[in-house]
Amino acid sequence: MSDSKLFAGGLFAVGLAILAGFFLMTNGSQSPAVAAEDTAGPNLVIEVGGATEGRIVIDLLADVAPQHAERLAALADSGAYDGVVFHRVIDGFMAQTGDVQFGKAGGDTSRAGMGGSEMADLPAEFSDVSFERGVVGMARSQNPNSANSQFFIMFAPAPHLNGQYTVVGRVIEGMDVVDAIKKGNAAANGSVADPDRMVSVSVER
Repeated sequence: MSDSKLFAGGLFAVGLAILAGFFLMTNGSQSPAVAAEDTAGPNLVIEVGGATEGRIVIDLLADVAPQHAERLAALADSGAYDGVVFHRVIDGFMAQTGDVQFGKAGGDTSRAGMGGSEMADLPAEFSDVSFERGVVGMARSQNPNSANSQFFIMFAPAPHLNGQYTVVGRVIEGMDVVDAIKKGNAAANGSVADPDRMVSVSVER
């Protein structure tokens, strides 16, 4: 992975941190943990471990973002997501994970958020689906066509992300677990010390 890609990944983190300040001011309280309706799937099943334990089920929106949904399912099927940490978690905004290159628990995760997978980056699949609470989006650099393996789950609505990042799914079970994921340091772009992790990730079809 090139240095420019790594640098761009850092810019994404800064952008999220700036947006987080806005949403913390405008979303003082979270909406209830109401599950979205399950569609045709497939579903991504995440077993969370660490300070927080539980199960999160994400309905992958293959009709909205087919290439991105296929990518997440393929990485889960291969076991690539197992042991990957929630490296950036900003209270009132989002929880980010999925860096299979630098984000494995038990190793040096100081560069978590800068990597992707061995697969090629994906072209954007922007849609009119809004970034609401429980929506799952694909992380990317400044290049719209740079999403790869990282994704984030929204704690609260974020309309400023609409049409700027690919929506790939919605949480249909376990928003209480999402809410409990260990939060990061707001002064450090949400970087988490001793983060929670995805112990295992599987696909239900």
